[in-house]
Amino acid sequence: MAVGLKYGWSLLAALPLSAWAGVLLQNAQWRVELEPATLAVSVEPAGDVKRTVSDGVAPQAVSALQQTGETAGWQWDDGRYRWQAVLDGPDLRLTLQARAPGRLELLRQPAAAMGRGLLLPLAEGSYIPAGSKLWQDFLPGFAGDGLDTSENLSLPLWGMDYGSRSLHWLLLNPFNNQLAFAAQGQGLALTLSHEFNALNQDQPVTLLLHLSDGNLLGGAQRYRQWLVSAGRYQTLADKIQRQPETAKLVGASHVYLWGNNLLDASDVRDWPAFLKLLRGDAALAVQLRARFDTAARQALRQAGAKPDRYQQKVLIEAVNQALTAEARASWLGPKPDWAKMAEPYRALRAQTAQTFGPALQADASRWGGGLSRKTVDALQSAGLKRLWLGVDNWEGGLWQPQAVKAGVAAGYLMSSYDSYETALQPGKHEDWITAQQGEAVYRQCGITLANGKKKAGFQQSGYYTNPACVRDTLQQRTSALLSATGFNSWFLDAYATGMVFDDYTPGRRTGEAAMAQGYEQSMQWVADRYQLPVGSEMGNATTSRGIAFAHGMQVPVLGWGDPDLQRNPKSPYYLGRWFPADQPETFFKPVPLKQPYRDLYYGPEYRLPLYQAVFHGSVITTNHWLYDNLKFRNAYADNLLAQWLYNVPPLFHLSAASLRARLPQLQCADRAFRPLHQQLATQALTGFAWLNAEHTLQQTRFADGSRLTANFGSTPVSNGGQTLPPQSLLAELAGQAPRLLRAADCAGK
Repeated sequence: MAVGLKYGWSLLAALPLSAWAGVLLQNAQWRVELEPATLAVSVEPAGDVKRTVSDGVAPQAVSALQQTGETAGWQWDDGRYRWQAVLDGPDLRLTLQARAPGRLELLRQPAAAMGRGLLLPLAEGSYIPAGSKLWQDFLPGFAGDGLDTSENLSLPLWGMDYGSRSLHWLLLNPFNNQLAFAAQGQGLALTLSHEFNALNQDQPVTLLLHLSDGNLLGGAQRYRQWLVSAGRYQTLADKIQRQPETAKLVGASHVYLWGNNLLDASDVRDWPAFLKLLRGDAALAVQLRARFDTAARQALRQAGAKPDRYQQKVLIEAVNQALTAEARASWLGPKPDWAKMAEPYRALRAQTAQTFGPALQADASRWGGGLSRKTVDALQSAGLKRLWLGVDNWEGGLWQPQAVKAGVAAGYLMSSYDSYETALQPGKHEDWITAQQGEAVYRQCGITLANGKKKAGFQQSGYYTNPACVRDTLQQRTSALLSATGFNSWFLDAYATGMVFDDYTPGRRTGEAAMAQGYEQSMQWVADRYQLPVGSEMGNATTSRGIAFAHGMQVPVLGWGDPDLQRNPKSPYYLGRWFPADQPETFFKPVPLKQPYRDLYYGPEYRLPLYQAVFHGSVITTNHWLYDNLKFRNAYADNLLAQWLYNVPPLFHLSAASLRARLPQLQCADRAFRPLHQQLATQALTGFAWLNAEHTLQQTRFADGSRLTANFGSTPVSNGGQTLPPQSLLAELAGQAPRLLRAADCAGK
């Protein structure tokens, strides 16, 4: 029995509980039936069939059921929980409030409800077709006990494709939720649960079910609209006005530079003289030799007047490591003095010039490897006018401030990785320099779990930290570093991943929502204080304010626990070692990508621009830094075409040794991407369509009327009177002549 508009409260009050079988809410667009005891939900759009989108959870005792027009309310468990349902045009809003802690299942969506396919924002976005064995085998295991809707989903939503219609669930409170998956018949069923705890029980949970036409981006666009109305949306144009350096992101390819120490092997112009000085009695030479490991001491002992290439590499690396250890010894400890951190690097640079200068290149301002004036000059000479150039930690800027200055003068954004999310005990893992934040931060800022234990940090080292507690350290250290190095961009690792925790530390108890705000406040502080663009990892919606760019959204970390990728050097899929320091294999070694990851993360038929539908024109995103454009040989073309289609930057790794070989592909990617992004960077992505049954012909549309059409297929395809060659993109920018781009033109050798 459905209790609808024709029933009054007096009748409802008189009905026994068993009669309260359902609530009917309806308007001209659709009918929604709810079962208050289980929150089972069925919907029937006007002119369409009825569908059950939730089978309902375990029955709860219902009381105080009321309905007025298109609003209904009721209680569970004698008022411990209170539901309100509101139908407003194409939106059904379900709000749950709690008076006590507890974990509740909210929805049980049957496999049949996914329709033709499930729309899931795993990073940029995935389209999961009904009946796909690939996804049925992968997703339940990947999700484990459930996906955290703040961390594991880039947007707190999912959707169902019904052809001419689609439905989309939006989680307006994205925290403390789990979304679990199970194979069911030919589809995937899912379950949503929420935990009310002592830190968040005063925060209601709101589920918004949005009815759309066949637009697969309908839910993402509705979420964008909600962000705007809630005052949580910042456009890229606003960020450029607020931090003018952000304008340099428009049209910029993203590049990480490796080899960020003081010296490169090419800086030694006279090896016999260099070896003699290194073996000599000068104070610096003695200090450096004392820090050499066995391999370096052996190389120094055995090297002839003209050491071979291996010996040169070992010796230069040993010198650089020893110099860095000497510099760190001056400031690294229980109470780092951030304001004095840069001085030992300057002093050691001068000592190196004094001690070894006769054997080195005369112009010390050009010393260095990947991060050097030599690299900046080469990039300029190659015609690359817009680049974001990042280094893996800020010590590179302390050794090479003149290279940073040259990059800024060239019009580039010069940036460094920095991190405050994990704090290490002083003396532990000292090479993980960004996590060395001093004894007080380690002792005082670790997150306390509900059981009273501290939350172990990244890779079970140290502790994850509360952003409010470490903010003073962040402000002091970034101030010292930016002043000393001259970087005009900054990368705060992990703060935008959506990975948040409940912190039960007495005196600063912080729920997940407040912690997310803490991350955003820290990123915004750096952006505002130094008027520069800040980036972070991923860029998840729940932690996206304060950033202008993010690395990891297009292709996220994949296969993390797979031994073929991570631990087995004999596997053809092994990503490589984190060595040598100036060109780590894991970043530079091209490999094929193992299935199923190849299709799950790069297959065009499974990709959907959900994140771009919300944040294009707000946050500029790239692949994760683990997987640059050249990493996976069997995904190169699909990756490049997706970047063009979604209008996101390419990502490259460069070192001194790889620069010449990799530069042509970077130049080609730049020529293709830069003109598109210069017109579209500030435009919203307003549409997406598959133009053939195979989903290999795809089109994105933008607010200014521009269209980008990609043929991912291996054969030519005709569309709108034009033929697109295999693996090509037709760019039809508003006010410009059409332009054809071919992935093969940028394939390199």
